Amino acid sequence: MDPAAGRAILCRDKPGRLTVPVLPLFLLLFVLVPLLELVLLIEVGGRIGALATVGLCLVTALLGGLLVRSQGRRVLDAIRTALDRGRLPVPEVFHGACILVAGALLLTPGFLTDTLGFLLLIPPLRWQLYHALARRLAPPEPQADEGARVIQVQWRRVEEHDREPPPGKGWGPS
Repeated sequence: MDPAAGRAILCRDKPGRLTVPVLPLFLLLFVLVPLLELVLLIEVGGRIGALATVGLCLVTALLGGLLVRSQGRRVLDAIRTALDRGRLPVPEVFHGACILVAGALLLTPGFLTDTLGFLLLIPPLRWQLYHALARRLAPPEPQADEGARVIQVQWRRVEEHDREPPPGKGWGPS
């Protein structure tokens, strides 16, 4: 935050990309989300009763825990399979991270976090999130007309006996 102006400062870390500083984002999450959860809990509690609201929170936590465990096992198996085949398990690890975050959200009391947690447990939504992030984080493709150059070189294989320069001749410019 820029204290003088009272507004967020956007940093330009790469050409064409703006990033938001992390600290204000975390403060927003740790202040705004609990307040929204409190408002939702009070509203739902006023409509269905306090005991039913607490019971609903417990049921969502238990159901979410069971779903996290079963999907987590599947992802671990997929990671093992990918590693056995000699492939980096990038999508599988991403899915595992989403399931981990979903578990944390589902164990946090509240309806907003439960909703976000259950959404992260839906595999097609995780795939969409994975592909969106992969496109966003992928390095830009070089354009052919951006001054791409071809450098032609001559090379030869250096054998073990060729490693030392001949007497009187050194490597490098003379």
